Parts: sequence; C-alpha cells; structure tokens
Amino acid sequence: MSLFENSEFQWRETYFVMFEQSKRPTVEQIQSVIDGLGGRFKTENLRTTEDGQFESVTLFAPDDFAAMDIICTAGDEVVEQLPTLIEELEPNMLDDEEKTQLDAIKNCSARLEVFHFEQHTFTAPEDGVDANVMDPGGVLIVLQRLNAICDGVVVDPQSSSVL
Repeated sequence: MSLFENSEFQWRETYFVMFEQSKRPTVEQIQSVIDGLGGRFKTENLRTTEDGQFESVTLFAPDDFAAMDIICTAGDEVVEQLPTLIEELEPNMLDDEEKTQLDAIKNCSARLEVFHFEQHTFTAPEDGVDANVMDPGGVLIVLQRLNAICDGVVVDPQSSSVL
C-alpha cells in the first residue's frame, strides 16, 4: 500500500536519485542502507523484481513524524522525461560542479523516486507548541545514502535544483 492511500500521512515533496540503469541497486544494497541508519527507520513492503533488483519500499521514521515511499523506475519512461528535466534544471546550474552533475544526468536511464510524507498525529499541544513536527533531516540522510550506492545525482524537481 502506498502512503498516498494512508490518511495519516500527507505528501510533502518528491526527490529523484538519477543514475545509469547498470547501477540499479539490488534489494540487498537497499537493505544495507536502511540497516546502516540504525533503528531510526522501519521498513514495510520491500519489493524486488524477478531478477532480485530493488523495486520499492516504504520507510517509516516515527521519531521524525515522517515516512517515504521509494520506487525505482528505469528505461524508456526515464529517458523520455530527461529532456524536460534537463531543460528545467539547466537555468539553475551556477557553478562547475552543478554543470558536471547536469552532464551526468544526461546519461541516466533510471531513477529512485523518493516521495516524502509528513505524519499527522492529530494531537493538540498542551503548551501551545506542537512537538509533533516533521523533521526533514531523515529524508536528506536517506537521499545521501541512496545516491552513494547508485553513484548518481540527487534532484529536487520542485525547486529545479541538484542537491
């Protein structure tokens, strides 16, 4: 079940980890990334393709009041969308490092789509301050670790920028 179907969670943003299809992570690599994060995340619905490649997973970060659906997309769908993505990113590429990342994206044929959700706890704060606020740090750590195993480029499509 996707978090989009769960009324306790509201979608906040989507990130992409763009990479070459030959570097598609295995389920073991994804599990290793998750295990390396300690007990901060709980995993549900870890799915693989028939040949053992990673397909999707849902991560819950209860202490962060957040969760993520992570889905791998590869092939024609990604390649067909590259020109539009590059066109959106290009005006924001200011330095040489970002331009190098843009060049790397041009060769990508796969991506991890990381849908970030905020958990709604529906509890009123006692002191007027809501302590149940989403911590965005978890998604940044997950993006960094996923990017490392894919040797890719992290993209924030909402802001048309690379991270």
